[in-house]
Amino acid sequence: MAEASSLAGKLESDVEIKASAEQFHHMFTAKPHHVYKATPGKVVGCDLNEGEWGKVGSIITWNLIHGNLLTLRDGDECISRFKYYLPDAEGKPMVSKDRIDAVEPEKNLIKMTVIEGDILKEYKSFAFTIQATPKPEGSGSIVHWHLDYEKISEEISHPETLLQFCVDISKEIDDHLLAEEESSLVGKLETEVEIKASAEKFHHMFTARPHHVSKATPGKIQACDLHEGEWGKVGSIISWNFVHDGEAKVSKDRIDAVEPEKNLIKLTVIEGDLLKEYKSFAFTIQATPKHEGSGSIVHWHLEYEKISEEIAHPETLLQFCVEMSKEIDDHLLAEE
Repeated sequence: MAEASSLAGKLESDVEIKASAEQFHHMFTAKPHHVYKATPGKVVGCDLNEGEWGKVGSIITWNLIHGNLLTLRDGDECISRFKYYLPDAEGKPMVSKDRIDAVEPEKNLIKMTVIEGDILKEYKSFAFTIQATPKPEGSGSIVHWHLDYEKISEEISHPETLLQFCVDISKEIDDHLLAEEESSLVGKLETEVEIKASAEKFHHMFTARPHHVSKATPGKIQACDLHEGEWGKVGSIISWNFVHDGEAKVSKDRIDAVEPEKNLIKLTVIEGDLLKEYKSFAFTIQATPKHEGSGSIVHWHLEYEKISEEIAHPETLLQFCVEMSKEIDDHLLAEE
């Protein structure tokens, strides 16, 4: 709470976010000039004036929007700095130039002090301290904002709206960090395999008799068992024993979609070796008749989310699917 009876004041707020404390701190130290990507409606830029990003003593300026964006000029020169609007500022832009006074990586803390700008017309001093702390339980963290200031007179309002602005950008940064993480971990791989067998026959192999695939690809698929439901029915559970990258593996899959008219089947992995490296994994297999002549095109679509950046994208598994398709094709042609 602010000390309303004094010119000196403090405002504080905690914001619960899903991103890690390290990720949030890194945003304000190593790449504050990327904050605009996270909060395009509020932050429109950040410039380094002196020193290095995230280093004590460095000077940075921010371009923000708190209200309507206006252009502030000093004579004929346009000044692009920390711009925001407060109700008690009568709609006029404020400019702030900040010095980094403290950076404590082990505490995920940074402190910035305003050294120039319109905000100092109403405050003798103004400083922001931002600290992110891991939550005691579970993932995510708590971002603590601490505004420390001294007003020039009792008539000046306490900066509650600026504190709310900080809360709002914290939430938008959190969304951005999560989207960044998800976009780098989530992936899709696709390929097409031209085969001589018909689309219906290939599709039939994965719906009506996937337990026969081992006959077609003995070096890759050892067995396929039905655990629940019926072959080729949505909701049914099947498991595959296969050899990939020289290792024997198991995958238990749920049939999530079967569209006979499109010769399409979708399988989602629910247990097994793949989930040691991927949070989720799904295969969509669709066979389409060729436009001219006999045969068809088999389209494989792998959709997945890795558990970490260290995990490779499953290119070798996609190649496994390609080779398996060709062996199934040979088997179907030999059956004719």
